[in-house]
Amino acid sequence: MREIDARTTERYAVPSLLLMEAAANASARAVASHFSHDLARRAVQVLCGRGNNGGDGAALARVLWTMGARVDVVLFGRADEAKGDARTNFDIVRRLAGFKAGSGARPSPLTFVECQDIAAWEEIASARHNYDLVVDALFGTGLTRPLEGVYAKAVAHLELLRAAREHAGHERPLFVSLDLPSGLNADSHSTIGPAVRADLTVTFTAPKPANVIPPASHFGGQLVVARIGSPPSLVESAPSKLFLTEAEDARAFLEATRYAPDSYKNTHGHALVVAGSRDMTGAAVLCADAAMCAGAGLVTVATPSSALPSVAARLMPEVMTAALSETESGSISAEAGAQLKRLTERATVVAVGCGLSRESESTRRFVREAVEGRTTPVVIDADGLNALAPWPPELRGTREAPVILTPHEGEMLRLLGAQDRSALSDRVGVLAEFAERHRLVVVLKGTRMLVAAPDGSVHVNPTGNAGLGTAGSGDTLTGIITGFLSQAFATLKDGADAFAATVAAVYVCALAGDLAARELGMRALVASDLRKYLSAALRALDPEGERP
Repeated sequence: MREIDARTTERYAVPSLLLMEAAANASARAVASHFSHDLARRAVQVLCGRGNNGGDGAALARVLWTMGARVDVVLFGRADEAKGDARTNFDIVRRLAGFKAGSGARPSPLTFVECQDIAAWEEIASARHNYDLVVDALFGTGLTRPLEGVYAKAVAHLELLRAAREHAGHERPLFVSLDLPSGLNADSHSTIGPAVRADLTVTFTAPKPANVIPPASHFGGQLVVARIGSPPSLVESAPSKLFLTEAEDARAFLEATRYAPDSYKNTHGHALVVAGSRDMTGAAVLCADAAMCAGAGLVTVATPSSALPSVAARLMPEVMTAALSETESGSISAEAGAQLKRLTERATVVAVGCGLSRESESTRRFVREAVEGRTTPVVIDADGLNALAPWPPELRGTREAPVILTPHEGEMLRLLGAQDRSALSDRVGVLAEFAERHRLVVVLKGTRMLVAAPDGSVHVNPTGNAGLGTAGSGDTLTGIITGFLSQAFATLKDGADAFAATVAAVYVCALAGDLAARELGMRALVASDLRKYLSAALRALDPEGERP
């Protein structure tokens, strides 16, 4: 981001002071939307550090003041010690605060105080103010060590205010951070010490890792990404391989695979779901039904013979079934390989693993042979992953027959051959390296799902909620991914992109979970609800494409 800001000024002659002004105006718009665009007589406190983040805060204070708010600015340090654009904005606010209006209309009050030590802060904090809004502009992207001294005291004070607000059941003050909550290292998903817990974070130009990857992202509340004047070409040419999935990404996939007037079931692909065992039939049902509702033209469930009656009884009537040879314990046996080969001849994509059971060596051999001999894209989940753990180094995906893995954290550790959770302390880095080394698409499930591409780039998915952490949601996600891949490879042919389809499927699935939670609450949400709200998610993203 520092490089992008510098190049914006050097290459495009955009003054850095103008970027700061744009950041202030964008932040003011985000704040105003929370107050129904009525800031008249709202009480605001803005806490500023001496750097550019503080300069953003001072500029925001001035904008809010012109909108009618009563603003108290606290600068931690002396304005005379600040430099550059930050110093300019501190000087402006200091002079405006000292200006005395004449006999005409008086502007709303604006105060400016310098806080140089803990004693000064404690005096400021002890004053009884009922603020509607507290702005955190202490530290931006430059912090790499824990807060201490007066800054730590300030963050502790804000935490007390938040606790008092929650105890009283009030909505105010609203806590807003500029760029990211102070106390976080912008480049890290881990916390490094005490940090502000914001209700809203306005970050500039592009999100930073701490904005979007937990646990650091939990401190930011709602995230608004504000464009402040840097050309998109500078952002797109940046060397970062970490991305935040946006609605436009999912919408682009939906638009590319829209149902044409003359399309029919075969043009949307045939999804083959190899899933289930005698004691785990529900996973096969959830996965297959989700693939059907996600838009696959045809769906077939292949499951062990003894599981078939239970699976067929609960499937949507549109889904077809096939019986496979089984072991004595009721899981798919290695002898089912020939049957699978015949079924695969008319399939566009194959999903394998949901509810398979990992007790049988014969089942593990079946999975290995199915993946090694694949002629289509293959999605591997659950016990399919366990059957291949640790991941065979010689097993690699290809563009024509990509391999998509959907592990949760425990399954990912097994794929890595690791025993300790510390092996995933850098989730993004580990996932990127694993996907690139084996040329895979990997979806790491959990809070803020990550999708890694064969080139090592990683997308962070912003949709979803805690209600998705329920039994069967992973099976449903696998079904939606399979349904999207089926459409991509049937409709787009050689232009199909397994990674783009997977990114879109993850976004849409979790969005369906968000829509379901709004209606049902998170506690009562179950996996089958995702399928029921899938239509609403699709129509929300591409209403024109879903309209007859």
